[in-house]
Amino acid sequence: MEKNWIVDEIDKIATIGQDGHGVTRLAFSPDDIAAREYVVNLMRENGLTVRIDEIGNVIGRLEGTDPQAAAVVTGSHLDTVPQAGKFDGVVGVIGGIAALRELQSRGPLTHPVEIIVFAGEESSRFGVATIGSRVMAGLNNIHSLRKLKDQNGISLSQLLNDQGFDINNISKAVRSNSDIKAFIELHIEQGAVLDQDSNKIGVVEAVAAPARCKIIVEGTAAHSGTTPMDDRQDALVSAAMIIVAINEIALERSARGIVGTVGAMKVHPGAINVVPGLVEMWVDIRGVDHQSIVECLQEIKDAVSEITERQNTAVSIEMLSSERPVSMDRDIIKLVSDICREKGIRYRRMNSGAGHDAMNIAKITKAGLIFIPCKNGISHNPDEFASAEDIQIGVEVLVETLYQLAK
Repeated sequence: MEKNWIVDEIDKIATIGQDGHGVTRLAFSPDDIAAREYVVNLMRENGLTVRIDEIGNVIGRLEGTDPQAAAVVTGSHLDTVPQAGKFDGVVGVIGGIAALRELQSRGPLTHPVEIIVFAGEESSRFGVATIGSRVMAGLNNIHSLRKLKDQNGISLSQLLNDQGFDINNISKAVRSNSDIKAFIELHIEQGAVLDQDSNKIGVVEAVAAPARCKIIVEGTAAHSGTTPMDDRQDALVSAAMIIVAINEIALERSARGIVGTVGAMKVHPGAINVVPGLVEMWVDIRGVDHQSIVECLQEIKDAVSEITERQNTAVSIEMLSSERPVSMDRDIIKLVSDICREKGIRYRRMNSGAGHDAMNIAKITKAGLIFIPCKNGISHNPDEFASAEDIQIGVEVLVETLYQLAK
């Protein structure tokens, strides 16, 4: 296994979107496109045929002896959150290419093997995550995608059009279990479980479901110097109370695996001498138990209504997405666990608090998710780190898993 090659390629991709405060490659941005173009060339240099589907997913393919057989697939993403680290997603892409390099040295396989770079995995730009894999699994329709705009008002439709794609053709990107035999994603954990217990591999059993909403609080913009404190309709004060309420509700339910975050907010008109008249905030609720998520969302809605009524401000809540927790395939969980035992690799079975493309592909075929340790659990941060040794171990497990499924 070429450990140095993997690390070098991860470092090269990290230069694309490097802004001095981390790596920023928002979905469908010029830097995201540049990274995907780099990987397209890398795939071709390593003997893969490459195509790009109608939503922008990059698909590299190593043919098997039976070209009609369903493909065994791996992959991840290259887009990032703002000021990210260099390992999130990229480990699964470069590690996947390295795995296919190794498989070629083992001789012909019956099934084709593919590596996919999924488009728009992060929700940072459009408020909706895993766009590419959702389209591939047939979970997104044209109407919902047409509505997507970033915070600058740029639509996904226009961005696709600029890259030569027509959003009206996304149904052509949909695949089925007759086309994909199995999917395995390699990823950093993005949490501290493996790092703390010294296990080298996490075999994921279930992926937490994200439920995301946009809350708009409307008060009355007014002069900050002439409007009495008891005569204000301050949208930001209401928003601050809502943020605290969401945090408290999530804390109360944390024993059941719930986490809640207000990760973005806009204040209007945004002047120091004006009482805020409008606040927009984006909320992310996650858990591995669907009923707990539903109950948490209802409790948040009740708290929001109570706060805004007391503060005499108006509110609207728009659900952006709501998913169910997804279980990974039992056969693949067993296969990966068996491989770890045979190789003497310390592993544990665990859940994923973060969403991944694997949870969507699991809707159409057997899917598995392999974690490697992430130092101190830090991710979505320039300090994100995975060691070369841990990446190599993850790729070794991925290679053997793909081989067993494709031979």
